Amino acid sequence: MSPNAVQMLRAIPNSMHANVVSRIDNVLSAIGKTHGVAIPLAIESGSRAWGFPSPDSDYDCRFIYVRPMRDYLSLWPKRDVIEAAPDKVLDVNGWDLAKALRLLLKGNAVVIEWLTSPISYATDVAFRDQFLELAHGVADRVLIGRHYLHLGERQRRTYFKDGKKVPLKKIFYALRPAAALRWLHCHPSEAMAPMHFPTLMAECAPPSDVSEFVQELIIRKAQTRELGAEPLSEPIRQFIDGEFEKARELFEKAAMPPDPESRGRCDDFFTQTVRRFDGLRLDHF
Repeated sequence: MSPNAVQMLRAIPNSMHANVVSRIDNVLSAIGKTHGVAIPLAIESGSRAWGFPSPDSDYDCRFIYVRPMRDYLSLWPKRDVIEAAPDKVLDVNGWDLAKALRLLLKGNAVVIEWLTSPISYATDVAFRDQFLELAHGVADRVLIGRHYLHLGERQRRTYFKDGKKVPLKKIFYALRPAAALRWLHCHPSEAMAPMHFPTLMAECAPPSDVSEFVQELIIRKAQTRELGAEPLSEPIRQFIDGEFEKARELFEKAAMPPDPESRGRCDDFFTQTVRRFDGLRLDHF
């Protein structure tokens, strides 16, 4: 196989509507042609990829793109985000490779989640595997932990800070960061928690009452468009707030800036990837 050969992965579950998937394919194809970019990673994020979709969950397609080499050499750099016009069903947007790498070094776990999404519209396997290997080598678990802590606390404040009835489906948005923090605590030598929420829960050894609540809620959420609202249960409150409290002690310490070796590895990966995709069209949608 030549260095520029492309093996594309497509992994679409039967539960996803074929006509919506086809629309996403068309949007991605149009972005590639209109902006003149290669898209080596196009995946589903959000509740469908996390493993707790509702019957009316929208589609959150995310992608990483690579511009032609001449664009990176220009005095007038182009935007590092491409966004398609959203509607009630589709939300499609992506990051430039350079932006994704910089955010990875800053501890943004979103990049890692995209790389490990179980749902792929079109992913260059070599690109993903090399990027994942890089992420394992340069991701800082303190910064990743801080990412999930701040995300979880923000969701906690937004949806159920007053202790009154809360929309049950919103509990997931604080539960998932709390579970990721617990996973990091249980795996002290790792920095990359699983994206898939049921897998994340299984690997972080939660209390049995929390595990049972989550399993029941996932089943209910898959069956109905509206879960209703009720007061936050005490076991769930203790789980979320307890993990956030532990994480403050572990991850709210000062983190060192990325070391020169990590920056160099990201720089090398960026250069090699731009050279590989320069002039190469990935019209696989």
